[in-house]
Amino acid sequence: MNDSAQRGNVVLVHGGFVDGSGWQGVYDALTADGYNVAVVQHPTVSLDDDVVVTHRVIDAMSGPVTLVGHSYGGVVISEAGTHDKVTALVYIAAFAPDKGESVNTLIADPPPGAPVPPILPPVAGFLFLDRDKFAESFAGDLPLTQAAFMADSQVPWGVDALAGAVSVPAWRSKPSWYLVAQDDHMIPPPAQRAMAERIGATVVEVSGSHSVYVSQVAATAGIIKQAAQA
Repeated sequence: MNDSAQRGNVVLVHGGFVDGSGWQGVYDALTADGYNVAVVQHPTVSLDDDVVVTHRVIDAMSGPVTLVGHSYGGVVISEAGTHDKVTALVYIAAFAPDKGESVNTLIADPPPGAPVPPILPPVAGFLFLDRDKFAESFAGDLPLTQAAFMADSQVPWGVDALAGAVSVPAWRSKPSWYLVAQDDHMIPPPAQRAMAERIGATVVEVSGSHSVYVSQVAATAGIIKQAAQA
């Protein structure tokens, strides 16, 4: 185990439509390098609840925490990251809202020509992605069998979670990093770059789909290590 073991803990927060198991590759890479890593399994029903669940994981850590969010997880870490133990924020192809903003406000005015995520109409307050278009939109650089499994194991995303607005954005008081996925068909790369610039993040760009945290493990783990060691 190398000296990075002394640099604290990493907490990984998943996005909408998926659960924390997608982080396994990143988890394996970080733990192999001596980091203490926890994966939050939040239900994505409401932002308030997801923040409570995330704080529960952070509370269980001893020492400083690097808090990482993918996609909607960026909203969660923006709200949860004001926790005293959090020393750095890492956004992986993620939403980075300011005060009063939510997923809904951030996606309300897409740029011309941007791909439209194939989100089906809500049923009983929950959203799913069109299974037949899941691979193309969410996981374009993963094997088709893996993308099909992700499509069939979707976690229903609560419309209340999309409406959850950030009260005090943690990036205003904590240093942040942002991994831009250049081939993302869920959050347009220009929108990712604009959010990263707005929050003053240290930016890394890689070729990858919205599932960049699955397909580009080395790059994802690398930017998390940068943040943890800064």
